[in-house]
Amino acid sequence: MLRPQRQARGGRLRRCARREIDDPPGNGGEAGEDQQCQTEDDHLQIALQTRVCRCGLSDSIGGWRSVHRFVRMQFIFLHRRGGHSEAGLQAMTKAVDRHGAHRIELTVAETDAGIRLDKLLAQRVDGLSRARIQALIRAGHVSGPGGATIGDGSYRVKPGDAFAVEVPEPQAAEPAAEAIALDVVYEDADVIVVDKPPHLVVHPAAGHASGTLVNALIAHCGASLSGIGGVKRPGIVHRLDKGTSGLLVVAKNDAAHASLSEQFAAHGVDGRMRRAYLALVWGKPLRPRGIISARLARSQSNRTKIGVTRGEGGRHAVTHYQVLETFATAAGPVSLLRLELETGRTHQIRVHLAHIGHPVLGDTTYASDFKTKATRLDEAARTALDALGRQALHAAELGFEHPITGRSLGFESPLPHDMQALLTALQVD
Repeated sequence: MLRPQRQARGGRLRRCARREIDDPPGNGGEAGEDQQCQTEDDHLQIALQTRVCRCGLSDSIGGWRSVHRFVRMQFIFLHRRGGHSEAGLQAMTKAVDRHGAHRIELTVAETDAGIRLDKLLAQRVDGLSRARIQALIRAGHVSGPGGATIGDGSYRVKPGDAFAVEVPEPQAAEPAAEAIALDVVYEDADVIVVDKPPHLVVHPAAGHASGTLVNALIAHCGASLSGIGGVKRPGIVHRLDKGTSGLLVVAKNDAAHASLSEQFAAHGVDGRMRRAYLALVWGKPLRPRGIISARLARSQSNRTKIGVTRGEGGRHAVTHYQVLETFATAAGPVSLLRLELETGRTHQIRVHLAHIGHPVLGDTTYASDFKTKATRLDEAARTALDALGRQALHAAELGFEHPITGRSLGFESPLPHDMQALLTALQVD
């Protein structure tokens, strides 16, 4: 159970605790298999590196550091598809530098006959998402048999067809870099995990053209951003509302973006992704644990709000909750809940909790009917709630599989000062 107290600080991880879950040696004989495959793996990496050098990649886009990253990504690509043989290596893409961009070539195998071109390229070209592949096709950067430009991703490939993908050099970032302080929990060449403060908007949008998390990340990451969708910008794969604080992972390149997007799309069903939140809500749920399953759709009367829909309309949404503690206050009971998302819809937790009659404290959008109740809190709790100025919701836990290494990473964030102050006031109300 997550305790809402501040964790000890430690090294690069700062305010949050990091857990790395490694497969224990000897578990199911996997360690022995790794040892047997080591020599074969070494030969494969050398072969990959040789092929890259023959293409001139090491001399043209960043030297051996770029070669190492390319080899590592392609090596992991082969591992995940069982491609340890030289035949598997022959079927792989080949990268050729072209004046700052790079060219990826492949030949269709018998087993791939009839597959859509965009699907095949997404499967065979490591580091590019299907959406990115489709954008390159639309932009005329993919050529097929005879060098003809292919403009339709639904093209059905034939055995022996040769295709080439020209991946342009990433453009300059569209949002401007801004020197905004970030609480960086973890960072490497592929991902960055930040502890977002309340009141910070994640990305530029109408009414928030600057001063966002994306602006801050562009300034912080600098040259380490290798491009998402052809633009040097961080890849936002999930969002937190402006008033919600807590952990958020961002991709720094296309390969990381594709993997994280896939994990979030799976909603944790495959065990790779885990998200949990802490919330202070009005009242006490009837059961100490429960599941809220209610479809969500944008409100027809107010397009800024999300509402529960009946029948088959809207999108499937499921939230799991656990009551951690309940406080008796002058305004009635208030509960601290831990919530896990089975899906990730806009405003999901806030709408689901309001739907069962236990809206989040401070939520002016979905708890407006509870304004009178808030005035009945004692002075200390009322002052703390006014100072909060947002919904009392915090993304406290985040776990995911590293998009390149495959290692399971887990992070925890303590309650921020404003929400902790409200919790303390409620405990003595």
